[in-house]
Amino acid sequence: MLLGCGSAGWAQTPTWTDQIASIIYDNCTSCHRPGEIGPFSLMTYEDAASWSAMIAYVAEQRIMPPWKPDPNYTNFVGEKHLTQDQIDQLSEWAAAGAPLGNPAQMPDPPSYPSGSQLGTPDLVLTMSEAYPLPTDYTDDYRVFVLPTGFTEARDIAAVEFRPGNTAVVHHVVIAYETSGDGATLDALSPKYGYPSFGDFGVPVLGTLTGYTPGIPAMAYPVGIGKTLPAGANLLVQVHYAPVVTEEWDQSSINIFFKDPADPIERQVEPMSFSPSDMPYGYPSFKILPGEISNFLVTKVQETDISLINIQPHSHYLGKRYHIWAKTPEGVTIPIIRINEWDFNWQGAYTFPNLLHIPAGSTMYCSATYDNTVDNPANPSNPPVLSGWGESSTDEMLLVRMQYVDYEPGDEEIATTTNLNDAPVSPDVEPDWGTFFSLTPNPASTQTYVELHLNQATQLRLRLYDMTGRAVAELMPQTYLQAGFQRISVDLGRQAGGVYLVAAEGADFRLSQRLVILR
Repeated sequence: MLLGCGSAGWAQTPTWTDQIASIIYDNCTSCHRPGEIGPFSLMTYEDAASWSAMIAYVAEQRIMPPWKPDPNYTNFVGEKHLTQDQIDQLSEWAAAGAPLGNPAQMPDPPSYPSGSQLGTPDLVLTMSEAYPLPTDYTDDYRVFVLPTGFTEARDIAAVEFRPGNTAVVHHVVIAYETSGDGATLDALSPKYGYPSFGDFGVPVLGTLTGYTPGIPAMAYPVGIGKTLPAGANLLVQVHYAPVVTEEWDQSSINIFFKDPADPIERQVEPMSFSPSDMPYGYPSFKILPGEISNFLVTKVQETDISLINIQPHSHYLGKRYHIWAKTPEGVTIPIIRINEWDFNWQGAYTFPNLLHIPAGSTMYCSATYDNTVDNPANPSNPPVLSGWGESSTDEMLLVRMQYVDYEPGDEEIATTTNLNDAPVSPDVEPDWGTFFSLTPNPASTQTYVELHLNQATQLRLRLYDMTGRAVAELMPQTYLQAGFQRISVDLGRQAGGVYLVAAEGADFRLSQRLVILR
């Protein structure tokens, strides 16, 4: 016992090669690298070591990585979230002087596509000139018209915004039209682009995507996308942060076309929550001074849909967002929960797999606002009455979502953030077999694991929580024959939440996300 206690005190100090590099590369370098929004690069040991004290501090305070959705509620593509153990390792590493470790085990930094998060675009549209920001420290909403030049309709796999000046671009919404009305407003404006707050100032045919710092761009899954008509003009509404110094921006848009072998079978459609869904509309959206106010917005989904992504939006009074659905049978479907809203880190979040919302389900949006002196972000001191408005000192309740009409099997369709990844042919079976699905998912008391084994093997099923801790053994090690397997799994009294079901063989481990509803 004495020896055991002593060796615990001699625990090895974390080093870059053993522990820290993987933490940094998994959670930081997607933003902290040349050409991205991070103010400094963390691609090398030397980079990270020079910032080790800062890294430890922002991790301890949970300032970085700036991931706002609650990972214990739902998960999204590109999620950046440190466990307490990882935070402790970063702190110990900084306190020890950022030791390198064994140079012979130096890991290679991750490889990223240049000029894009997704790959090599088929078309790049750039603002025709640099836009000078006003220097009077006011929010600036500006719409820029970027003609596509399409002579025929084109099927789109992804649209990616690339900020020209990451220090001033706060967020972006992109729509499209063919009327030329946007170009008319641009021509009437004395400066490049035209001012517009909230909407685009002209009727639009639809919206495409948005941008906020740190959120990965999203490509539509196979068979799903958006068709842009011939003569389409992109309307790019940019919210520029207030500045007092001279700043310029010349951003661009990357467009990726659908492969001819991947025709669009379902068009992406928009839906939203806003005060228009409240009993008395926008006039009822009033946030009294000195109070914490909550608004509950509901809508009944008349048809079966599959959600692709979601983008909650509020301003400085925002405190919490909680969005969920309840099926006609009373089953709760968690969608997103943000416990600590931050105006500076709001984003569009993509579900790892399409999220089925059955017909007849009621969708709920609970939005909370703090208009008291205890809110350090409150733009008014003393607090004043606030309501709907386009200025950052006003407030909003707005949740944008994208969806497609539901088809059986949508729950197994995964989204992607890399268009350079070659799709795997369904006719090619990996050596260890193919892990198919969990059905149903979400589940309550029971689900079925479906997989294909190319050869007979010993297999066991385990349930892990999202920190990687094994919480239940769903099937003890069992000898299974080659071929298709369908295994009934009893979820017992396992608490509701998000888990991983792992199928573990002698030389392979497969996992699938499972939502347990209670």
